[in-house]
Amino acid sequence: MTQTIHVIGGGLAGSEAAWQAAEAGLDVVLHEMRPVRMTEAHSGEGLAELVCSNSFRSDDWENNAVGLLHEEMRRAGSLILSAADTHKLPAGGALAVDRDGFSRAVEASIVAHPRIRISREEIAGLPPADWENVIIATGPLTSPALAESLRALSGEESLAFFDAIAPIVEHDSIDMSVAWLQSRYDKKGPGGGDADYINCPMSDVQYRDFVAALREGDTTTFKEWEKNTPYFEGCLPIEVMAVRGEETLRFGPMKPVGLFDPHNNRRPYAVVQLRQDNALGTLWNMVGFQTKLKHGEQTRIFRAIPGLDNARFARLGGIHRNTFLNSPRLLDESLRLKVQPRLRFAGQVTGVEGYVESAAIGLLAGRFAAADAAGTAISSPPTTTALGALLHHITKGADEKTFQPMNVNFGLFPPVDDAKVRGRDRKKFMAHRALADLDLWLGRRAAAE
Repeated sequence: MTQTIHVIGGGLAGSEAAWQAAEAGLDVVLHEMRPVRMTEAHSGEGLAELVCSNSFRSDDWENNAVGLLHEEMRRAGSLILSAADTHKLPAGGALAVDRDGFSRAVEASIVAHPRIRISREEIAGLPPADWENVIIATGPLTSPALAESLRALSGEESLAFFDAIAPIVEHDSIDMSVAWLQSRYDKKGPGGGDADYINCPMSDVQYRDFVAALREGDTTTFKEWEKNTPYFEGCLPIEVMAVRGEETLRFGPMKPVGLFDPHNNRRPYAVVQLRQDNALGTLWNMVGFQTKLKHGEQTRIFRAIPGLDNARFARLGGIHRNTFLNSPRLLDESLRLKVQPRLRFAGQVTGVEGYVESAAIGLLAGRFAAADAAGTAISSPPTTTALGALLHHITKGADEKTFQPMNVNFGLFPPVDDAKVRGRDRKKFMAHRALADLDLWLGRRAAAE
C-alpha cells in the first residue's frame, strides 16, 4: 500500500508541501490546529494566512535573489506563487498580495485536490509512530507540546528570536494633500504600476523629532523567559533601529532616494512609505514599521508623521516569539531529522526567513517526501539555483555554532569568475544560470536564454 504523507501545519510551507506531494501522486493529510487551538499572531483559521506584511518582496528575477526564487517556484508548479500571482496588488517592483484573497485561493486549491485531506487538530507531541513520512511545517508558532517533544528528541534547545508586525492604516484617513503616490525611481512592478506607494515626507527637524519619540516610546514588557531572545536582523522593530543611530532609519526603511515630493517641489529629507494591503485599496501597510511599542504609543507617535495626522489604524503593530531549529546540526540534505528520519521539516522552523523562503522549503520538503514514499531517488536542486542555495545554506553551508535565520540572497550562490563577468552583469549571469540549471533538475529543456 502506498505510504500516506502527513503534513503538520497549514501555513505557507505546509500548504506548499502538501500540494507538491499530492501533485506527485501521493495521498496527503494536512493537519492544522486552528481553530481548535489558536496562536498569538493568527487572526483566523484560513490556510496560508499572512500574519505580518502582505509583500513577497522583489519580483525582479534577473537582479534580485528573492525575485529569482519566485520564478524558480513558478517553474516548479508552486501553489503559493500561483495564488500570489492571481491576487497581486500594485507594489512597484515588489509582489504584494491581497492577503484575504490569497489565503482563500490557497485553501480552495487544497480543499479541491482529490489527494489531500485536511484534519483540524493539534498534534500535541511527537506524531504517532505509525506515521512513517511526516513533514513538520509548524512555523514560528509551533505548539508548546510539539516544540517540547522535538527539543527532547533532538537533544538541542531551539533557538528563538522575535518577529514584529507592522501597522495597517485605512486609506481614506491619509492626507493626500501632504502625501503622494510614487514608487522609488518610478519603477514598475508586476502589476504594471509605477506609483504604487503612498509617501509621507519629513523635513530634517520632523525626522529628528520622530527618531527621538521612537527612542523614548513605551514598549511592551517581555516575560522573563523572553528577555534574552535576540531579534532577527532583517526584521528589527522600528524603535530598535532608531536606538542604533540617528541616521539608521534614513538609510533604511525611511530612505528618500528615488522619490520627489510634488507638493513642495523637492526631495524629502526622509519618507515613510505605505504599501497597498488589500485588493480594494482601503488598507495600507506601513513599510518597515514593525514595532513593539504599546498601542497607545503607536497611535501617538505615528500620527506625528506628516499625512497621518488623522490616521485610523485597522491594525496596530505587535510582536511574537519565533522559534527555529539549528538545522545545520539537526537536519540532513533532504530536511530529515537525523535522529529520526521519518520526520522532515519545512518553512521558517528550519531557519529561513520570509514568506517566499518558507514556502520554497515547503516545496522541496513535499517533493523529497513524495520521492521517499514512492521509493524513487531525488537529488537536491543545484546550489547554483535559489532553491538549492537556500537548502544548502540551512543544511550544510551555515556554521551551526552561529546559525541565524537567513533570507535568500546572491551571497549564498557559488561565485562566478570575475574575469568573465563583472559588476551588475554578475547577478544577471547568476540568474540565467540558475534557471537553466533548474530546468535541467526539473527534467525540462534548459531555458533558451
